[in-house]
Amino acid sequence: MKSQQQLTPIAIIRTPFPEKFSVPRQPGLAPSALAQIELVGNYQHAQAIAGIEQFSHLWLTFEFHQHSSWQERVRPPRLGGNEQLGVFATRSPFRPNQLGLSVVELVAVETEPKVVLTVRGADLVDNTPIVDIKPYIPYVDAISDAQAGFAQQKPEESLKVKFLEAAESTLTRESERTPELKALITEVLRQDPRPAYHKSQENQRNYGTALLNYNIRWYVQQNTVFVEEISLKEL
Repeated sequence: MKSQQQLTPIAIIRTPFPEKFSVPRQPGLAPSALAQIELVGNYQHAQAIAGIEQFSHLWLTFEFHQHSSWQERVRPPRLGGNEQLGVFATRSPFRPNQLGLSVVELVAVETEPKVVLTVRGADLVDNTPIVDIKPYIPYVDAISDAQAGFAQQKPEESLKVKFLEAAESTLTRESERTPELKALITEVLRQDPRPAYHKSQENQRNYGTALLNYNIRWYVQQNTVFVEEISLKEL
């Protein structure tokens, strides 16, 4: 019997999402989210990615490194958090081997001084270990008549996003340093990252979301996200 080979990360991805809360629940929902995949260790060689620029999109196999246990049944947010399904019928992170699969758009390739792939639309927490990279091939990976159960259609962007005066002031001040900040905040918050059981409650709650080097304070009222404050994190 062959011995089981231990998975070894080939790269680390740097994303705008330092925390699990507010990470998009699927890839591509926040196209302003740029990320850098940095090859590490024995895999940091230009020859390992030779030809990758021919492909517009990539598959990433990664480790859910912030989850240490699996659950047989989970509550998908897409079903309002009220219905349980088997974990293998969902994309829940609570998986036996902690592996995830995500597709991203390839934006740029660098080989000096390090091997770095810049990608768009990632739905991964910052510093997530990447264990494999494969090209996305449309004629086999995009199946036009596939059935996707409860997730057949892209989720509706149910919330509007409004920036209050203090938040707008910060956006103006930070526009040169982080020009994509407003678009990124809008794309993330309009997906409604609140826990499913909060969405049915009428009382106003304040939430905090960390994006890039910023803390964002916001609340929801009458299907609108009101962004109250955007502040730089203290280093």
